[in-house]
Amino acid sequence: MKLYRIAALIQRHLYLYKRSLPRMTEIFFWPLLDLMLWGFVTLYLRNFRQDLPKFATFFLGALILWDILYRAQQGISVSFLEEVWSKNLLNLFVSPMRPSELLAALMSISVFKLLMAGGVSALLAWFFFSFNLFVLGISLLPFVLNLMLMGWAIGIVTMASILRYGQEAEVMAWGLAFLVQPISAVFYPVSVLPAWLQPLALMVPASHIFEGMRAVVETGAIPATSLLKATLLNLVYLALAIYFFYRNLRIVKIKGLLMRSGTE
Repeated sequence: MKLYRIAALIQRHLYLYKRSLPRMTEIFFWPLLDLMLWGFVTLYLRNFRQDLPKFATFFLGALILWDILYRAQQGISVSFLEEVWSKNLLNLFVSPMRPSELLAALMSISVFKLLMAGGVSALLAWFFFSFNLFVLGISLLPFVLNLMLMGWAIGIVTMASILRYGQEAEVMAWGLAFLVQPISAVFYPVSVLPAWLQPLALMVPASHIFEGMRAVVETGAIPATSLLKATLLNLVYLALAIYFFYRNLRIVKIKGLLMRSGTE
């Protein structure tokens, strides 16, 4: 065993971190995310320590609904990455397929993935924990649709970033959705957050969905106001995401970056 060889390989990887912002971000991103998320969950548990059964219902419902959002995002970003990994991206863009048709296909794939994953999660939650997701009633449908729209917006932004910046942006496919999770009120209400974070949380569509889910469990009433706010925000963000995709696609074509993205 030669120490200089070990040192050389260590140095090689350290150089990668020095020249790559996404790699440096990973060092700070996940610890900060975990600290914020589970720190706020701890505060919520402390407030609900005398009502744990209801908290357990909130928690299981939130897990399943969050997975729906994540699968909707993954259905777009990871499916797009499949084209990058197989070096088929260039073939797609020189074919008669329009960008709108590509988006429609990826959105359809995401619907299939989230229906399969959501169905499996709901079934397992019922089998192992006697939790019935359909306790949300008819409000479950607009909840799922809104989470799907938000997942699409995140997925399209991820796809556009990968198209523009290449492999270094691939980390966004796995971490971008989690970036907004601490302020999405997934496992705790917005009121648990510090006062300065609450206005930012209210700008995230998911926070209105998860607050609405808890309201349905507690009162049984459909939270029309929360659903309306989430829908309006989602439509705005989805429109901005599509604009971001077309803008980056135009830049990629002008700068000739499509060849790099399609063959690297």
